[in-house]
Amino acid sequence: MIDRATVDKIMDAARIVDVVGEFVTLKKSGVNYKGLCPFHDDRNPSFMVSPSKNICHCFVCGKGGTPTSFLMEHEQITYPEALRWLAKKYNIEIVEKELTDEEREAQSERESMFIVNEWAKDWFHQILLNDPDGIAIGRQYFRSRGIRDDIIEKFQLGYAPQKRDALYSAATQKGYKKEFLVKTGLCYKPTSNPSQGEGSSNGNPQGNHLPSLGEGSEGALVDRYRGRAIFPWFNVSGKVVAFGGRVLDSRTKGVAQKYVNSPDSDIYHKERELYGIYQAKKAIVKEDRVFMVEGYTDVIAMHQAGIENVVANSGTALSVYQIRMLHRFTNNITLLYDGDEAGIHAAMRGTDMLLEEGLNIKVLLLPDGDDPDSFARKHSTEELRKYIEDHQTDFITFKSRLTVEGVTDPVKRSEAIGGIVKSISVIPDQILRSTYLTDFSHRIHMKEQTLIAEMNKYIHQGIEDKAKERERENRVNEQAFASETQQPTTPAEPLALHTPQEQASQLELMLIREVVRNGEKVIFDNLETDDGQVVTMTVAEYIHFDLSQDGLLFTVPLHNQILAEAVGHVHDEGFRAETYFCAHHNLEISQLATRLAIDRHQLGGRFVIEDTEDSLRQRVLHLVMDFRLDIVEARLKEIQRELQQVSSDAPRVMELLKEHKETKELRDALAKRLGSDLLV
Repeated sequence: MIDRATVDKIMDAARIVDVVGEFVTLKKSGVNYKGLCPFHDDRNPSFMVSPSKNICHCFVCGKGGTPTSFLMEHEQITYPEALRWLAKKYNIEIVEKELTDEEREAQSERESMFIVNEWAKDWFHQILLNDPDGIAIGRQYFRSRGIRDDIIEKFQLGYAPQKRDALYSAATQKGYKKEFLVKTGLCYKPTSNPSQGEGSSNGNPQGNHLPSLGEGSEGALVDRYRGRAIFPWFNVSGKVVAFGGRVLDSRTKGVAQKYVNSPDSDIYHKERELYGIYQAKKAIVKEDRVFMVEGYTDVIAMHQAGIENVVANSGTALSVYQIRMLHRFTNNITLLYDGDEAGIHAAMRGTDMLLEEGLNIKVLLLPDGDDPDSFARKHSTEELRKYIEDHQTDFITFKSRLTVEGVTDPVKRSEAIGGIVKSISVIPDQILRSTYLTDFSHRIHMKEQTLIAEMNKYIHQGIEDKAKERERENRVNEQAFASETQQPTTPAEPLALHTPQEQASQLELMLIREVVRNGEKVIFDNLETDDGQVVTMTVAEYIHFDLSQDGLLFTVPLHNQILAEAVGHVHDEGFRAETYFCAHHNLEISQLATRLAIDRHQLGGRFVIEDTEDSLRQRVLHLVMDFRLDIVEARLKEIQRELQQVSSDAPRVMELLKEHKETKELRDALAKRLGSDLLV
């Protein structure tokens, strides 16, 4: 539990530009900053960061908030975890009591998995540094690969002892639960089935048959990585999400899998992570380029050679999640692979996805017999940089050399040209697309108009394919919704494809915006109530008082919570509704408050006229009456619909006609107060 004083200290120290800048490349824009939104597929910077308000906001997807809420959303962590992250960044000490068994039980499963992984990382590392076998076997392996001690420390490399349950025994002695050792993939349940493979959670990563444990060992687990060199995976914020374990050189012969990686879990999805991203992100921003390699040792060797802006997808197909993560830091990527057939295939398979996401691609295939690891160890930093600069080519040159140049068969040549034109067609920037096409036409000595016609076919086909995909998704959503409700969807029951705030009326949102922006401001001083009391009323108190007279509530529960909390805190010393709600521990409230607190013109740095007490009062009064009128008109429409449905039920028709008359009179009275004449 973090005390209030420490929380306040953390909040005072946290600067939104510093925090967002850890994950997004920001550029100055007037008095503020902007960058690509990390929460959606953003190609034109729409994510604005305001140092003066200490908040951020995306004008497309609406996400953002204070430093804490940004971290909660971006890293999928809890409010206390976000506070600890900020405390670590700003060197603020947090003294926390030792967790009791009950408190440890109450911690979220996700947090528990991170805790277990962090402990395992330290355990593997200490085995490598201090255990006799770790020094003699594990450390010797890394030294044989030329890896220095400072790089071992930088990547927190480790070693897992040969004993089948060494980690399991150490973890259980420390009180870590077996379920999290299994869920993180650190251990697995042994099986007597020799055909059981690594694909199962019960799999044997060593590839050897293991007999069932004896009766005395019932319930024990087996270490997944025993006898292997350990490579921890850190996510972009530095949390350990997974591990890779490599069989040592002397044992690789006849072993089906040299590497065993963590299985997918609640905290690790292979297609969403990149090895080395945490160690590389600052260098990527500084160099405005990222090098993509295939394996762990490639990343490590490049770092050791002085090139740090490098990550690996570790042999898996490059995914759109990985590409978008990199795009937050740079627009430029160089694919750096072996020159063999596998390296060529790896370079070819990712280009179209990278182009479609708007990245500028260079490709460099190393000389035969070399991978980035071996090549980096043979050359100095200057030689390596120069070689990359001199030999990397754009993707047109790369693909042309591989598939078109020297090909005389008309059919094969036509297919190869079509493949390159199709790649060019997915580039979102029209000018860049045209430039590439012109260059390609000159390279293959073909009329540009012919290539343009072919490219337009691909573009139109792509548009049609995306439209069909959206239709399929909509049909699936509609069927799923109808299945869940066991009735067909109607306009009166919209699909839950939007946030509750988007489903609320515009007037309701405008009222909540006043609560967030101005909830603590006084709009009535010395107001006499019906019972003769003289009171002072703030914006939040007046809205709550007026609506409660008739038992009215907002349609969105979150809005009611905001109003109730504002009323409960308006008289607290130093309370400001905007600051309170933007920094709220509830992520939904924080993001909504940030969205309501920010205007485009405010982030643009333009002059804003401050409200007077009178103008604020008039606006709030008008909004409350408009909101009431909106409710009354909605009820009139409901009555009219019901009248059509019960036309044969005379008593019910009479009741509805009477209610319609009374409701219409109320509507007209409200309209008159608002200065309108409604004639229906």
